[in-house]
Amino acid sequence: MSRLFPRTALWSRRLRAALAVLATAVAMCGVVLAATSTPSSAATCNGYVGLTFDDGPTGNTSALLNVLRNNGVRATMFNVGQNVQNNRSAAQAQVAAGMWVANHSWNHAHMTSMSQSQMQSDLSQTSSAIQSATGSRPVLFRPPYGETNSTLQSVASSLGMRQVIWDVDSQDWNGASVSQIVSNASRLQAGQVILMHDGIQNTRDAIPQIMANLTSRNLCPGMISPSTGRAVAPDGTTPPPTSPPPTTPPPSGGTCTATATTPNVWGDRYNTSVTVSGASTWTVVVAITSPQRVSTIWNGTATWDSSGTVMTMRSNGSGNTFGFTTMTNGNSSARPQIRSCTSG
Repeated sequence: MSRLFPRTALWSRRLRAALAVLATAVAMCGVVLAATSTPSSAATCNGYVGLTFDDGPTGNTSALLNVLRNNGVRATMFNVGQNVQNNRSAAQAQVAAGMWVANHSWNHAHMTSMSQSQMQSDLSQTSSAIQSATGSRPVLFRPPYGETNSTLQSVASSLGMRQVIWDVDSQDWNGASVSQIVSNASRLQAGQVILMHDGIQNTRDAIPQIMANLTSRNLCPGMISPSTGRAVAPDGTTPPPTSPPPTTPPPSGGTCTATATTPNVWGDRYNTSVTVSGASTWTVVVAITSPQRVSTIWNGTATWDSSGTVMTMRSNGSGNTFGFTTMTNGNSSARPQIRSCTSG
């Protein structure tokens, strides 16, 4: 005992000295640490967008969460119930990383072909699996493929969930490159939601550039409000008045004529081409029928009203013909309606 005591005392003195040095270093570095906050907290948030990832959890969920954390991103994960059941730890990791979890059906089936009772069973089973794994019961639901109808929406509502489609399709599921995903995401406006997917390398690689673009426009990742289906602040507060961007009244001026055609129609979407005559500078107001949503636009600059169904398209120097792709989301018969065309 007498031989060990001096060594113990010496070790204790060394430990106290080391701790004192460490405390001094931490104090000196405190200002530096405060200045290097995550992108989401460092940015000035004049509006919020909803970054969403479907079809998880997957074997790559951990890699996705690492990228999201490194870029200061909180996102909404639309999980497949069967995947949650088979990979509970990954679902738990999503919540631990600060993500919101939501319902994306049990096994990604075409739900509009189901009976009401089958829909009820599918969504209820999925929500129960998510709650069992994560402790959180979903308040949001996204139908697989964006396919929906009034029955499915009613079933989701009866289970306490709001249906959420998307405003912008990243096209990552369609083999889009990193640059294409970044370009598609650059169309996001305050309040809007983008569709992305868990398990795609190009999507993970695109996230830093997506965040850089959002930060440059003072937009930040937010949660999706279960009340409105629009992106709001992470604490659920109402976004600034400019989110989502309102449809600005057309400028005063003369009239013009806008003629719409539908040159391409596919099972889940269609293209609309609008030709303007009588003006070289114009503003065209177009109404979309919910739950349809525009995923892509070209040859114009668009803003939306708070419902996300009325689009104001302005000329941007690309000529007198503009177009857009509309996801049918279960309503394949409706087509956009031209409300007005104003020159000047």
